[in-house]
Amino acid sequence: QVHLVESGGGLVQDGGSLRLSCAASGGTFNQYALGWFRQAPGKEREFVAAISRIGAYTRYADSVKGRFTISRDNAKNSLYLQMDSLKTEDTAVYYCAADEALNMVLLMTSSEYKYWGQGTQVTVSS
Repeated sequence: QVHLVESGGGLVQDGGSLRLSCAASGGTFNQYALGWFRQAPGKEREFVAAISRIGAYTRYADSVKGRFTISRDNAKNSLYLQMDSLKTEDTAVYYCAADEALNMVLLMTSSEYKYWGQGTQVTVSS
């Protein structure tokens, strides 16, 4: 079982940048594909990005493509999300998630993931 803890959220102005981190403990980190999801008030949790076990493959939601970059460092048991050109509509609680699945299409679905962090708030002001 893997335990996930997100950090790096905060308040940033429209057009700014933030880097989220997700630290993992327990389990064998490189046996898990990882994802970022977000949930805004009154909305359902939505997919942001996913990365395969060794980082060879990534997937992004259309809404963040070209602005966000997902990466991982298996030596540090860490997942990252670099968020640039932030918009007010990116405001949400961001969650990292882990699962042993291999199918990158399935990893775009929140129900695929077994393990979740507690979330970190990202607020983008205009």
